[in-house]
Formats: sequence, C-alpha cells, structure tokens
Amino acid sequence: MKLYKLHINLGIIFVAAIFLLTGCKDQDIVVSIEHPETDQKYQIVNAYKLYKDFIEEAGQEENKGEVEGLYQTAVIDPVYEACFKDGEYLHMVDFLLEEPPADLAALKEVREKIDSKVSNESIKEALIKSSDLLPAEEETNVCVFPTTEENMPPGINAGSGKIFLFYNENYNEDLIKATVAHEYHHSVWTENYFDPEDQVTVLDNMVFEGKAVMFEKLVYPDLSDIPIDPTYTLTFWEMIENDLDKVDLNRSSEVLYGNGNLPYLYGYSEGYKMVESYLDKNPDMTPEEWIGIDEQTIFEEGDYLSNYR
Repeated sequence: MKLYKLHINLGIIFVAAIFLLTGCKDQDIVVSIEHPETDQKYQIVNAYKLYKDFIEEAGQEENKGEVEGLYQTAVIDPVYEACFKDGEYLHMVDFLLEEPPADLAALKEVREKIDSKVSNESIKEALIKSSDLLPAEEETNVCVFPTTEENMPPGINAGSGKIFLFYNENYNEDLIKATVAHEYHHSVWTENYFDPEDQVTVLDNMVFEGKAVMFEKLVYPDLSDIPIDPTYTLTFWEMIENDLDKVDLNRSSEVLYGNGNLPYLYGYSEGYKMVESYLDKNPDMTPEEWIGIDEQTIFEEGDYLSNYR
C-alpha cells in the first residue's frame, strides 16, 4: 500500500535472535535470516507472541484501568524500533499505536491459532524468492500482528524495510507468501524512490499497486487472490478517468478498493493491466528495471487507453 501511501536454498541461515528487541523475553520473538547467496538480511518479528502476557495482565481486575499503558509497554515498546521507527508511511499503522485492541478474548483465540513454524517458513521463503528478483540494500523486517478486524488487509507496508502482516482466522500459507511478495515490492520501491515532497495522484497509486500485483504474480504466479478483470468496461473507466490527476487520498482509496458502482479492488486490477500493457511492449525488462519507471510513462507508453477504442 502506498496511499500517503528459484527454489529455496536449504542451507539458508535461519536463527532465532536473542535479546535483539528491548523487553522481548521470548527467544523466538525475532527470527534473523540471511540470503544464502547475497547475504541480504531480514528479520521476522513475531509481535503476536507479546500479546500473551498483555492479554493476561489486562484481564486482571486490578489492571482494568491500565490497559492502554500495558499495551504500550508489553506490545508496542519492545518492537517499536524494528517495526515502526522512521517508517515513511507510519500513518498506515497508526491504529496499532493509538489504542489497544478491544476484544481481548477473540484476539487470544486468533493468537493461539498462529502456527509459528508455518508462518516463519512461509515468510522466509517469500522474502528469499522476492529478493532473488528484486534485491534490497536495507534489512527487511516483517512484523506479524494478530487481528480480529474482518476488513483488515492481510498486509501493509509502513515504509522501507517495514512490512506488517495481520493474522486472522483466514490466514494460510499461500496468503502469507503472496502478501509478503506484494509488500516487499513496496518496501524496495520506497527504499529507492520515495520522495516526501511528491504529490501522489490517483493514477500514481493505481500504477504503484499494479506494479506490486505484477511483482506478486511473478514471484507466485498461482497464489495471488487479487481479482484481475480481463475485460475493459468503459462505464467503470468513465467514472474515474477525470480523477486520475487528483492528489486526493480519499479518491485514491475509493478507486483502489472499489466504491459505489466500482468493482471490488478495481484500482488494483486496472493498475495491474496498465503495467501489463507496458511490459507487453517491453518484454525483456526485469523488475529491477521497471520498478522505477514513473506512472505516467507506464500509462502512456503502455497505450492502456487503446483497450477502450
């Protein structure tokens, strides 16, 4: 999310890091990984494990009025540096910082269903496969949080090297892998091309997400659950074409996720097809090459509009 905004080598280093995060008592809160060939570094931050003590403490009668403080000290503070600090899109995860979760009983159920081994292995594989196509210089941290919110996206990128996964009862290996690949693209783009002075338009966000969907499908061709409509419906296009140059966060959200008469995830689907049109004309370009192509070039040189003539 922007919205301001090979086979795995079995010899991969996969070690539980001890005491890397202040306040983490459980050795496997943080798992450190190195790419076996490039030495690119990653961390999996299993923040959901910190909820065990928080939920137990918050449920005690004498602590009823101290839930916010308990949440801050037990969950947020130990992982703040790895997951939140200096995130270019930190506002995307403000909800985690601003208030503790309300339904602790439901959250406990979700937390207890997380299979640490499956989750870690899926994240590890996705990070390695993604960086084989698109390497990064900075360490990439994937922070796993539980959620009971039905409409929570499976993942959010909060900036360079900061990926959040939100585990709920519908999470599975395929979703983990595809989500990590998608958000990894955003992380690397941010590392290389983010400029806080940029004015981000509706078209910018569509192509940005379209690139991430394209990358996700390159890494995992059969796992993505983002619906791509193969047709070009002029009625829908006419609803948004006059808004493409708007610097409007709300309109970007409406187009991306589908609002009113627009289909679900319309902007993701059309953004993907814009990128696909461009790559059809430039079939030899690698992700390292096309990730930095600006949105207007993708849109115009890909001749996306010809599909409506």
